[in-house]
Amino acid sequence: MASISLLNPKAEFARAAQALAINISAAKGLQDVMRTNLGPKGTVKMLVSGAGDIKITKDGNVLLHEMQIQHPTASMIARASTAQDDSTGDGTTTTVMLIGELLKQADIYLSEGLHPRIMTEGFEKARDKALEVLDEVKVPVEITKKNLMEIANTSLKTKVHPGLADLLTEVCVEAVLTIASENNSKPVDLHMVELMEMQHKTDTDTQLVRGLVMDHGARHPDMPKRLEKAYILTANVSLEYEKAEVNSGFFYKTAEERESFVRAEREFIDQRVKKVIELKRAVCDGKDRTFVLINQKGIDPISLDALAKEGILALRRAKRRNMERLALACGGTAMNSFDDLQEEHLGYAGVVYEHVLGENKYTFVEDCKNPLSVTILIKGPNKHTIVQIKDAIRDGLRAINNTIADKALVPGAGAFEVRAYNKLVDFKDTIKGKSRLAVQAFADALLVIPKTLAVNSGYDAQDTIVKLTVEDRLNPDLVGLDLATGEPMKPTDLGVYDNYIVKKQILNSCSIIASNLLLVDEVMRAGMTSLKG
Repeated sequence: MASISLLNPKAEFARAAQALAINISAAKGLQDVMRTNLGPKGTVKMLVSGAGDIKITKDGNVLLHEMQIQHPTASMIARASTAQDDSTGDGTTTTVMLIGELLKQADIYLSEGLHPRIMTEGFEKARDKALEVLDEVKVPVEITKKNLMEIANTSLKTKVHPGLADLLTEVCVEAVLTIASENNSKPVDLHMVELMEMQHKTDTDTQLVRGLVMDHGARHPDMPKRLEKAYILTANVSLEYEKAEVNSGFFYKTAEERESFVRAEREFIDQRVKKVIELKRAVCDGKDRTFVLINQKGIDPISLDALAKEGILALRRAKRRNMERLALACGGTAMNSFDDLQEEHLGYAGVVYEHVLGENKYTFVEDCKNPLSVTILIKGPNKHTIVQIKDAIRDGLRAINNTIADKALVPGAGAFEVRAYNKLVDFKDTIKGKSRLAVQAFADALLVIPKTLAVNSGYDAQDTIVKLTVEDRLNPDLVGLDLATGEPMKPTDLGVYDNYIVKKQILNSCSIIASNLLLVDEVMRAGMTSLKG
């Protein structure tokens, strides 16, 4: 009888073999759910929430977030996968597959009496060897548009249909190259790529705007709807009545005193508006230029009217993050006061126009001279299409960013896994003792990736693996699986690449989690219960 039962008679527990069986079955279960999603030919899952909302996706991260997983071990594996997504943006399905397969392969040897500790030590040796192989096969790349297009395309084709993936590839690469510093000396800040949604037209109308799109418009009917060659003043100054910060009361002797007080308060705001109008006249009169004011605080109707009479397009209550992006996209400085306004404080945009969609207004700020912030305008006929595109774009941007950071890629289509398998089989012969069995298990587990790619594309798993492993031994170059024909091919010729950092992270996290789960010999549900029992 387990000792925990003496301490807590209500505790539920599972001992050695049973505990291991629980963990392995959970990993297998999760693997079976995710298996069909792997690769560009994978199928999609439809998630229906309690409220009846539909989400159609094959992105591993979205699935693991949205599925309600009750099993503790399965939720631990799911967390590892989402951590993988948070750090690198890709490889979630692969992580689940590999953890499940490592435990499955280990189970074969453990059932014959091999100790789990020997298994985990062998896994560690195999992991170190696999990481060595990864460093050998990585391909250093120059950061050119062509190379980035290839890596983004590989990542996006596993998330959305191929036609849309090609379009999004172009959009994502252009976005990152626009905001990247010269020579890529500084890390790219992906927050400078704003994702704006418009429920409108079809998903292939998604586009890149070299500037900013804001989800609100002018608040006055007489303001111009389209301006060209516009100066842009970004400000954080209140152009409306302010309440006093302290709670104070005023006592008037006469009605005239109150009138003069109200006039003085109005005069204070009017002076601010006049300063903007004076600057507009100074920089625009006699020239072919127009003027836009984008303010973070409010603008009251009287001020709006004065600005509209001057032909100034004024937006109020802009989001704070848009203020930072505006300064980066258009140039100029975000002003906190209207004292001492100069022309050099202004940004510039080639065209500013308003787009009305149903009841929503959108303001486009385009044709900036040197935009360091851009907007990807996501269009789709319905909510779940837009969400699917948004998730895909986020992963595509991360894949490009990883490539710029690593300056290296790894050939895809299962090529690395096949090479690592062959190397590990050779490496096994150099190891003495039982841990060589664990190295063999690790090598076999890696093959789950090319196997699943083959099955999802409608080919025979064994047939494919035999072809690939033989071809890899004969060839110095890496050999992957051509999903169109089911034959071996060189991924470098077809431009199929994976991120180096993603593969590295997968190898590290999978072996650690599989080892942790193998070393569990007792599972107890023995938390504190309520005192009612």
